[in-house]
Amino acid sequence: MKRTLNPVLYTSSLIVIMLFVASCGTRKYTVKGNTNASKAADAMANLKSKPLYKFITDWTGVKYRFGGLDKNGIDCSGFAYLLEKEIYGVTLPRISRDQANFARKKNYGALQEGDLVFFSFGGNDVDHVGVYLNNGFFVHASTTRGVIVDDLNLPAYQNVLVKSGSVN
Repeated sequence: MKRTLNPVLYTSSLIVIMLFVASCGTRKYTVKGNTNASKAADAMANLKSKPLYKFITDWTGVKYRFGGLDKNGIDCSGFAYLLEKEIYGVTLPRISRDQANFARKKNYGALQEGDLVFFSFGGNDVDHVGVYLNNGFFVHASTTRGVIVDDLNLPAYQNVLVKSGSVN
């Protein structure tokens, strides 16, 4: 006995398969919203200053070099110095400790895009600086990872944060 396919069932099945295949080809893959990388990307996307966004993306990944002031290598105070000068027209001192003395103290909760955050990893004196972005993120020249956007709320930073301030 010869079996025949039901045309309605056949057509319906074919449509379902085609929709499934088509949907697989257009699926967008995204990073889950709770990772540090996606939060850092959100901080960058929420920058008010497009020149600041461009400056950071142009420098991201440049390796750390003590005393460096170009894309062959840069240190934290050099990065803050160049960023503040190019984006905000403010000429900072070259050394992070002097930059901390130059900045007007500002409470952590009142920080705005372009403000400076200062750290003391080696004792009492300021020995590291970064530039605040938004939502608890800042950009700096890390000694191990180069220029990077980082989460200021991490204990590694909160435990050594000694001052925040404004120069704008």
